[in-house]
Amino acid sequence: MKANIGVFFGGRSVEHEISVISALQTIQAIDRNRYEVTPIYISKNGHWYTGDLLLEVDNYRNLEELLKNSTKIVMSPNFEEYTFIESGAKGLFKKPLKGKIDIAFPVLHGSFGEDGAIQGLFELMGIPYVGCNVLSSAIGMDKIMMKMVLKESEIPVVDYVWFYSKNWQQDTDQHIQKVESKLGYPVIVKPANLGSSVGIKKASNREELEEAVDYASSFAHKLLVERTIVDLKEINCSVLGNYENAIASTCEEPLMSGEILSYQDKYVSKGGSKGMTSTKRKLPAEIPAEMSDKIKQLAVNTFQTLGCAGVSRIDFLLDQATNDIYVNEINTIPGSLSFYLWEATDKNFNQLVNDLIDTAFKNYREKNNLTFSYDETNIFSMSGSGKGGGMKLSKS
Repeated sequence: MKANIGVFFGGRSVEHEISVISALQTIQAIDRNRYEVTPIYISKNGHWYTGDLLLEVDNYRNLEELLKNSTKIVMSPNFEEYTFIESGAKGLFKKPLKGKIDIAFPVLHGSFGEDGAIQGLFELMGIPYVGCNVLSSAIGMDKIMMKMVLKESEIPVVDYVWFYSKNWQQDTDQHIQKVESKLGYPVIVKPANLGSSVGIKKASNREELEEAVDYASSFAHKLLVERTIVDLKEINCSVLGNYENAIASTCEEPLMSGEILSYQDKYVSKGGSKGMTSTKRKLPAEIPAEMSDKIKQLAVNTFQTLGCAGVSRIDFLLDQATNDIYVNEINTIPGSLSFYLWEATDKNFNQLVNDLIDTAFKNYREKNNLTFSYDETNIFSMSGSGKGGGMKLSKS
């Protein structure tokens, strides 16, 4: 009997459309000789749907019509039940749609999908799932926490300061002085917890800094300001595996139309329905072999330091004036699952997806061997001794 894979995509995120593209690419790469597939689309207002019409990218041009002809569902949170049921099914003789999945495959980018939120739901359900766990997802999503962890592990990151938007509003001058004294100009201002280059601006003076902070504040309350590398080359590398064994892909150099790699550069430059494969790039990156090897090792170190699993993409900043390399960010559910980097490393998309599913089942089996209950902690089974002994409950 084939295992049924629930592919989760869409979501309450500014990266919603990119998630749809990545998920449909992933579904096409799933081996139907080994697996069944159930698409589970999460709308921008957080409602869940399934149905075969969700498998065709052209149907998303008329989203209202698509959802009207799809089935709205809810997932059971019960441990190891893995079921979903039609939401709001009515009628005396109407039997609601009911289904079951054996493994969850989240292809959600950004908030509520890549940040540990849905991973926490999967943990509560006790279902195997592809990719990073709650903690590594959350740290990877929060660029500030990621930098703190990597810096503690002596993995290089660019100098930065951070603050909450409310604190900035309360004492703007103090924060400006902090940026100027520690970093100088120019700087890059980012929301701390978004990807796909959303909300990012460069600032070369105080006025531009204030504008950039105001802009980033519309996307997040927690903001990051980084020193700008003037003679910059961006290099990306994907990593596949888990804490025990991880391998790095071929490196790529994404090409920028301006000073910052933008959302348009990543997703729109060659066609809006191709995801990260739309990005203009040099693949492999035109860098010396020694530098490529160093970046690959840093990528694996970053992946394992953060406790990642599945496939991630680590984005690096190369200072061409000094040849210094810095980790910029990690994408724990990268656009298009970075399959194009693995195809350049002699692993096709089908093999990549098979590896991800196999790793998910392996991690699940390992976790099931851990102990989550301990007889000596059950105070209700204890007789009248110790702190819990003789405990009485009474109404006041």
